[in-house]
Amino acid sequence: MTPQEFLKVLEHFGQHHILEHFRALSSHQKEVFLEANRDLDLRLVFNLYRQFSGTDNSGRVPGTISPPRIICIPQGSGEHDDALGARSVGESLLRRQKVAVLIVAGGQGSRLGFEGPKGTFPLSPIKGKTLFQLFAEQIKSLSARFGVTIPLLIMTSGDNHEDTTRFFHKNRYFGLVPDTVHFFTQEVLPALSPEGRLILRDEVRFYTSPNGHGGSLKALSDSGLLARLTAAGYEELFYCQVDNPLVRIADPVFLGYHSLAGSQATTKVVRRRSVDEKVGVYLDVNGKDAVIEYSDLDEGLMEAVDEKGEILYWAGNTAIHIFSLSFIKDLNSDGFALPYHCAKKSAYVTSSDWEPASIDVWKFETFVFDAIPLAQNTCCMEVAREEEFAPVKNKDGPDSPDTARQALIDLHHTWLEKAGIAVPADAKVEISPLFALTPEEAAEKLRTRKVVPSPDIYIE
Repeated sequence: MTPQEFLKVLEHFGQHHILEHFRALSSHQKEVFLEANRDLDLRLVFNLYRQFSGTDNSGRVPGTISPPRIICIPQGSGEHDDALGARSVGESLLRRQKVAVLIVAGGQGSRLGFEGPKGTFPLSPIKGKTLFQLFAEQIKSLSARFGVTIPLLIMTSGDNHEDTTRFFHKNRYFGLVPDTVHFFTQEVLPALSPEGRLILRDEVRFYTSPNGHGGSLKALSDSGLLARLTAAGYEELFYCQVDNPLVRIADPVFLGYHSLAGSQATTKVVRRRSVDEKVGVYLDVNGKDAVIEYSDLDEGLMEAVDEKGEILYWAGNTAIHIFSLSFIKDLNSDGFALPYHCAKKSAYVTSSDWEPASIDVWKFETFVFDAIPLAQNTCCMEVAREEEFAPVKNKDGPDSPDTARQALIDLHHTWLEKAGIAVPADAKVEISPLFALTPEEAAEKLRTRKVVPSPDIYIE
């Protein structure tokens, strides 16, 4: 918008407090104010406010809910054969250079007591490798194994973009070719007061918040990267979030099931630990697969059990997906298709006298899993929690760095056991992604390698 159009929008939506503030600024401050804010989608925000005003925004799910169809962890020989067939198909996709990887990494490590982007948090138990390094080494290993280029796309935020790009440059992209690593920034939207008023962060900027992890699919298109990937012949996008060090990047079995199902959106799930675990649940909603946030499900559904006393709706979302690039293009073809949600929260922002204060705000965001019911075909695959899901969300306690490190240690202990190598139960074990990506690969390579028992065992 031009400056004049921007000011007219403010007037149209009754933001007179902002117009009065703007008029009191110096000429230079007015220029900075307009430059900082005029590209924000104010019309969208005020339309969303109108949509959510007068509702409780509970998000309760209407209609019929039932357990979805899920490819469970193989038990019998037939299911193992199916998994081997899927792996072959997935490996073909990788070998034909059809797969790109997206890591959503817009968050800071403040909840972990760490200054810097969350992806730069040192996590591995012996070498202290960061989350970014663990993922980059997986991609390097996969690219070498299949003799292809697997692009790594990283969605940052305005708060951590420069720090993230600087971190990769400083670490020489962890052995990846720099031209194959692409950074793009998530869109932000202004937050509003409960009365529908824009909030000033400081004298020249509005208080904004990211538009949710669903915004990654919009930003991918807006950045031009989606068109570039498609033009280069890539067809599938492996998606994950940066806080889970156990993610198997571009898992061939996962890719294979996705392809065999003709799926546009495929998801990995784990069995919920308990009826009150705070995790999104994969469900059949009115005949369509969907993920519903735990806070939006009735208590009766969250606690429902079957005739064996086991959790009925057991499939917990891991935030690991595959999306077909053609499907992402369709989601962006006529405006952005994902619905917005309203989060009513407290925020620590600048008050009218420029002193920090806690106020109530409405933030508008999208969820990437809302793409699932929009897909023509979907697929869902169960994986073992101890092998693939150990998110780092809290400084201490559950889902913390300590629990994620222990999960890595336990996983690699298991790999050595499967290879017939006994190590002390209390030993720290870390197997580099550059050495092996699966227990089978580790066992094959360890046939000719001696592992000396010690308190710390690092294999690369």
